[in-house]
Amino acid sequence: MSGDGPAPALSLVVPVYNEEDNVAPLHAELGRIASDLARSYEIVFVNDGSRDRTLRRLEALAAADPHLRIVDLDGNFGEAAALSAGFAHARGAVIVTLDGDGQNDPADIPRLLARLEDGFDVVSGRRVERREAFVSRVLPSRIANWLIARATGVPVYDCGCGLKVYRREVVAGAQLPRGMNRFLPAILGVDPARVAEVPVQDRPRGGGRSHYGLERVFIVCRDLVALPLLVRRRPRSRALARALGTTGAALAGVGVVALVSALVRPATRGMALAGALATLCVAVTGRAIGHNLDRFVTAQEEGVFRVRRVV
Repeated sequence: MSGDGPAPALSLVVPVYNEEDNVAPLHAELGRIASDLARSYEIVFVNDGSRDRTLRRLEALAAADPHLRIVDLDGNFGEAAALSAGFAHARGAVIVTLDGDGQNDPADIPRLLARLEDGFDVVSGRRVERREAFVSRVLPSRIANWLIARATGVPVYDCGCGLKVYRREVVAGAQLPRGMNRFLPAILGVDPARVAEVPVQDRPRGGGRSHYGLERVFIVCRDLVALPLLVRRRPRSRALARALGTTGAALAGVGVVALVSALVRPATRGMALAGALATLCVAVTGRAIGHNLDRFVTAQEEGVFRVRRVV
C-alpha cells in the first residue's frame, strides 16, 4: 500500500527493531481487531534499521495486505525517532501506537478508542500485572512515572506503555530526540485535562529479547530534569539551553576552585568541601538540563530520522 487514495480514519503505528518473530502474529491480530472496528484503517510498521529478517517478513505481509504500509528507515535511529516517523507518515485522524514485541494486547484498542471519544486528545494504556522483573523494571518505572506526573501535571502513570491513542493534531510534526518517547504524552505539551489513562493487559514478550536494561533507569533520571522546561517553555528552549550551559560551566569552575581550596586549607575544609560538592552538583544538573534542551530544539530544527523508502 503506497499511501495513495483517501486517508483512513485510523492509523495503527508499530515501530520495530529486530522483531522477525513478532511481526507476523502482531500483524494478524491488528488486522482482526481493526476489521471489527467498522472504520477504515491502515497498519504502519516502521522498520528502524532491523538487522534480522524483520523487513523481509514485513514485505511478504504487505504483498498480501493492502492495509499494510512499511516505513523503512535509513539506519537505526531509536524508538523515539521511529515513532516520529510513524506519526509523520500516518494518515488517519486517530493514531494508535503499539510496541512491536507483542506485549501490548491489540484487544485493548477498542476500549482506548471509546475513551478518546469521551472528549480526550490522548488516551494512554496503564499496564496491570506487569510481566517483568520487579526490581530492575517495574519499581524504577513506577518511580519515574510518578516523578513525570508530578513534574508535568499530566495524569499518566505508565508513560512506558507503548499502547496509546492520539488525535492526529496532537502529534503532528513531533520530532522526538532519542529516549524522549519515555515521556509521552507529557513531552507533547498536551492539556492535562484532555489526557486519560485506561488499564490494559501486559503480555509476555512474543519472541526475541528485550532491548532495555537496568541502565535505562539512570538515563531516564538524567533526561527527566529537563522535562518541565521542555513542556512549559518550549519557545524559549534554545535560549535556556545556552544560559544553563554557560551557568553550569561557570559553576563547575567555581566548584573546582572551592574543592582545591578545601583540600589545601585544613581549617575550613569541612564547610568548604561541602560547598564545593554542592556547587559541582548544581553545575552538573544545569549542564544536563541545558544539553537536553539543546537536543530537543535541534531535533525540531533538523529532524530525527531519514527514510529509505515507503512500501
